[in-house]
Amino acid sequence: MAAPSYRHRSIEPLLAQAIREFPLVVLTGPRQSGKTTLLQTLYGKRYRYVSLDPLHTRQFANKDPELFLEENNPPVIIDEIQYAPALLSYIKLWVDRHRRLRGQFLLTGSQQFPLMQGVSESLAGRAAILTLLPMSWAERLGDPKIKNHLWGRRPARAGAFAPPKALDLAQSWIRGSFPQMILEPKRNASLWYASYIQTYVERDVRTLRAVGDLGGFQDFLQSLAIRNAQILNLSELARSLGVAVNTAKAWLRVLEASHQIRLVRPYYRNKGKRLVKAPKVYFMDSGLVCHLTGVNDADQALKGPTAGALMETCVFGEIYRYFMNRGLLAPIYYWRTPQGDEVDFVIETAQRITALEVKLTKTPNWRQAEGIDKLRKVYSTEFGKGFVVCLADEKIPLGRFCDAVPFSLVTGI
Repeated sequence: MAAPSYRHRSIEPLLAQAIREFPLVVLTGPRQSGKTTLLQTLYGKRYRYVSLDPLHTRQFANKDPELFLEENNPPVIIDEIQYAPALLSYIKLWVDRHRRLRGQFLLTGSQQFPLMQGVSESLAGRAAILTLLPMSWAERLGDPKIKNHLWGRRPARAGAFAPPKALDLAQSWIRGSFPQMILEPKRNASLWYASYIQTYVERDVRTLRAVGDLGGFQDFLQSLAIRNAQILNLSELARSLGVAVNTAKAWLRVLEASHQIRLVRPYYRNKGKRLVKAPKVYFMDSGLVCHLTGVNDADQALKGPTAGALMETCVFGEIYRYFMNRGLLAPIYYWRTPQGDEVDFVIETAQRITALEVKLTKTPNWRQAEGIDKLRKVYSTEFGKGFVVCLADEKIPLGRFCDAVPFSLVTGI
């Protein structure tokens, strides 16, 4: 039985399936996304729990991993497994000796790259890897079930919840999507995010890369937030901060490894080209962007210069979560031509593409779908449908191949 304050998560059915089918499940995701709470709430009565956060526990696990596992024998939840990479090979030996058993180890980790390297080297074929992101809009409303979406095979339909009011949506951008900020609405967002950056983001930086200049890294983080939802010119960014491009690349990898940002590649028919053109950068949490850019009230978020980017970030987060909560890679791209025609998001599924343009307006019109129409003409055989995601209260046809839709249809609610 879930605790009274627990908010159910969309990933729960996938997690339960993975526990039934694999001897070991790794739940990764950014710090404070709710990994430990989810596992302890749903499986705490059946599983022993041990955290590697305390230094003495971490040292014990690395110094004598075999004895550590004897004292913490399965079924067990091991929190922050990346701090004891030596454990993974011993877990492999245990799993190989008990091949018929399923769901014996539930591991969490907040640093994707070193964790995945250890898992791939020691536990390939034995582990299910899942990612828990901060809360979606449906989860924060207490309706975590995966619903029909715009890019589904069946026509999208409105859910049980009315589209959010513009100011309510803007307020959600400021508070972000971390469970603690949602479950504790009176908590000061500015203080929480300042602590988050100091305690978690910079902590991951120290672990993943020896960075002496944490002040320089924070300047990089702030400059990246200013460029949120834009095409990233890393050389220009590095030059503006007076750091080497290789340093900027390393810092960018750290932010990806700790699940703070995602890079979206451009869409081309030739898939090879997607890897050689400049990506767009999106923060996974709008509250972090607002804190770093000084946006601290809903009116400012809704009417300020970053309003469109925040709306776009919010939509991106909903799309990305949809795929992650189903255990799928997120096939999300953007499209832009040398002539300036562009579409915010191109979603590629089952040999068809769905185009999404994001507009911060309640009165959409066909001109806002011009980029989608040009994309359709270029990729006529793959094109499925186009949507302008906006603040409208209901679906509005903008032509034969495009509709304007409320934000709620993207969230699946």
